[in-house]
Amino acid sequence: MTASQRSAQRTAPQPPARPAAPEDRPLPRTPREIFESLPPTLCLRAEIIDGNLIMSPSGIPQHGRIAMRLAFALQPILEKNDWESFAGSVDIRIEGPRDTIVPGYCLVPVNAPLWGEREILSSGLVLVAEIVSPGSMETDRATKPRIYAGCGVPIMLIVDPVASPPMVTVLSDPEEGTYRTTTHTQMGKPLRIPSPVDFDTSIFL
Repeated sequence: MTASQRSAQRTAPQPPARPAAPEDRPLPRTPREIFESLPPTLCLRAEIIDGNLIMSPSGIPQHGRIAMRLAFALQPILEKNDWESFAGSVDIRIEGPRDTIVPGYCLVPVNAPLWGEREILSSGLVLVAEIVSPGSMETDRATKPRIYAGCGVPIMLIVDPVASPPMVTVLSDPEEGTYRTTTHTQMGKPLRIPSPVDFDTSIFL
């Protein structure tokens, strides 16, 4: 190799150095760790039910329509009691099993207790409603009532447009993991929501 070749080799541009590897972070292993690692802008509903992480679509227009009817019908009660409501847009942390559920609609006091910044604690719930779809019949009709009763949610509504005929079930008086009082109302007929809401409405007329 000549002197000029050696000089050219020394001055030739070098490839850029590889960036330093990011700090190693342990991968999430449990459903809770996976849930907490999900971005808040995720366009899927993420829930932890009986310790299992369940991902589902965020909802269909009919679900949103029913939830908004609940919100509008109960607005006078919210203002009277200093409550606020959420339609399919908030995570509920179930105290005890530490499950996380996204209800179709829920009613809570203003400044309800939180777990971190993301989840409302289930002890703050006044009323919760689930809207049944063909893919959620077992969960909404059986699993979630057991979970909500187990953590003492006073009232649960199951709005079931999938049933024939479409029905609304009102569950109340939770005790030892079950609701002691159950009433069924056909959608399109007046609905009685017991204490502490204590309201008669024709939400789905």
